[in-house]
Amino acid sequence: MRLHIGKTKPSLPHDKAKPLTLILSPFEWTIAKRYMMPGKGEAFIALVAGISVGVVMLSVALLIVVMSVMNGFRAELLDKIVGLNGHAIIQAYGGRLDDWQNVLEDVRETPGVVSASPLIEQPLLASFNGRVEAILVRGNTQADIDRLDDKVLLGRLGDLKVGASKVAIGARLAENLGARIGDTITIINPQGRATPFGTVPRQIGYEVSVLFETGIYDYDQAFVVMPMADAQTLLLIGDTVGMIEVKTTDPDDVGEILEPLQEKLSGKAVVNDWKTINSSLFEALEVERVAMFFALSMIVLVAAFNILSSLVMLVRAKTRDIAIMRTMGATRRSLLKIFVTTGVMVGAIGTLSGLGLGFIVLFFRQSIVRGIQFVTGQNIWDPSIRFLSELPAKTDPAEVIGICVLAMGLSFLATLYPALKAANTDPVQVLRYE
Repeated sequence: MRLHIGKTKPSLPHDKAKPLTLILSPFEWTIAKRYMMPGKGEAFIALVAGISVGVVMLSVALLIVVMSVMNGFRAELLDKIVGLNGHAIIQAYGGRLDDWQNVLEDVRETPGVVSASPLIEQPLLASFNGRVEAILVRGNTQADIDRLDDKVLLGRLGDLKVGASKVAIGARLAENLGARIGDTITIINPQGRATPFGTVPRQIGYEVSVLFETGIYDYDQAFVVMPMADAQTLLLIGDTVGMIEVKTTDPDDVGEILEPLQEKLSGKAVVNDWKTINSSLFEALEVERVAMFFALSMIVLVAAFNILSSLVMLVRAKTRDIAIMRTMGATRRSLLKIFVTTGVMVGAIGTLSGLGLGFIVLFFRQSIVRGIQFVTGQNIWDPSIRFLSELPAKTDPAEVIGICVLAMGLSFLATLYPALKAANTDPVQVLRYE
C-alpha cells in the first residue's frame, strides 16, 4: 500500500493567492512607521527629515497663496472693470453716435447679449478752491447710476436727477480736490461756445451729492458720474451719445457673441471687448502668474531633494537592519515598499501642513499686510500702484489639487533611488563583517 502525503490545506484560488502589491503588510507598515520616527541615536536623520517636511509645507503654502492672490487679482479687476464698463464697448467713429437708438435696438436683439445701455464718457477738468484735477465725466442712464449703490460711501444716488446739477464723484478725487458732500465743484469743458473773441471754455458748477469707491484707484480718482441728459448739456452734443456698453452671458466668449454685430456696424462703429481694452494688463497678469508658478515649483523640487537625501542617510544608517530582514525572509519588494512609504509619508505630512498654512495665510492676508507695513514703516500696498485697495484672493480647487499632486509626485519620485538601493542590498556582503 502506497501512502500519499499531501498538503493539509486546500490551495487558494489564483486571484486570492496574490494580494495587491500596493497594500502594505503589517510587517511592512510597522517597519515604515519605525523609520518615520528615528531613535535617539539618529537625531541628524530626524533633523533632515523635519527640514524636508518644513520645505514641502512652505513650498505648497507659497504656491497656494501666490496662485490664489494672482487669481484674485484677475477676478477682482475683471469684476470691477466690467462692473463699470460692461463686457464690451461700441464706440462710434468720431466719438458721436447719432442714431444710437437704432444701434441700441440692434445690440439688444443680438443673441447672447444680456443688457445694453448708452454711455457718455469724456475727459475734462474739475476745480474747487483753486485745485484743478483731470476727471472723466460719465453720463449714465438712471439704471446704470443705480448700479453704483453698493459702492456708495456717502450720499444718496436718488438725488442725481436730470437738471438738478448734482454729481457723484470718486472718493480719491474728493480727497485730491478737498471737496465734501454739499460742496460745489466746477467742471470745465474746453470746447465751449464760439464768440467773436474766440472759443470760451464752458464752466458749470455741480453739487457733490454722492461719494463712491469702486476699489480701483484710477477710477476713484477720476470718475464724475451724472445723468446722461446733464452730460449732453455740459458737452453740447445734443441728443447723441459717445458709446454703448454691452453685457453678455459669458465675458470669456464676448468676442464670439458680438462678432455678428461687428459686421453689421462695420464702417459706423467699432466693437471693443474687455479683453482688447485691458489686454496689456491681463496679459501681464497671466505672464506673471505662469512665471511665479514655475519659480515657486522649484521650491517643491528642492523639497524633493531633501526627502531624497534624508532617505539616503536613513538607508545608510539601516544597512545592517536591512541585511538582517533579508536573511529573515523579507523580500526586495517589501523593502522597496517600506522606504517608498517612509518618503511618501514625509511628503504627505508636508503637503497637508502646507494646505493648512496656505489657507491660514489667505484668511489673515490683509492683517499680515498691515503688520508688515507697521513693522517696516513702508506702504507696501499702495492702491495707486496696485489698482485695488485691498489684497484680493480667489482659490481655484483645480489648482490646489494640481499643487498637491505635484508635491506628492515629486516626493514619490525622490523615494525611488534610495528605496531601490535598500531593496538591492546584499545581506551576505553586509553581515560578513558583522
